[in-house]
Amino acid sequence: MSKHNLSQEAHDLPVPWQSRVVGKAAGANVKVLRMDATPYANEAHDFAEALLVLEGHMNLEIKGQMVRVGAGEIYIVPAGEPHAVAPGSHGTLVIIDQ
Repeated sequence: MSKHNLSQEAHDLPVPWQSRVVGKAAGANVKVLRMDATPYANEAHDFAEALLVLEGHMNLEIKGQMVRVGAGEIYIVPAGEPHAVAPGSHGTLVIIDQ
């Protein structure tokens, strides 16, 4: 077993939007990253992705709409769904994916 302070790990990352895998659970990667108000380009994956905001908020662009995901909220992006993060998103983000 291991314990992680996700907020501190995100803060310690040298580059925003560069995730670090902190562990695996049930075959999924658990990653943490720091959002710094800059946008993150459109992407899609062949697996579903859970985006959990620990601190701050994320402006997620999906299906031509903007969805604000706040602290304590999670958005699950379906496999194959293009998504991007709009400017102004900041804080700590946990990603759970394959």
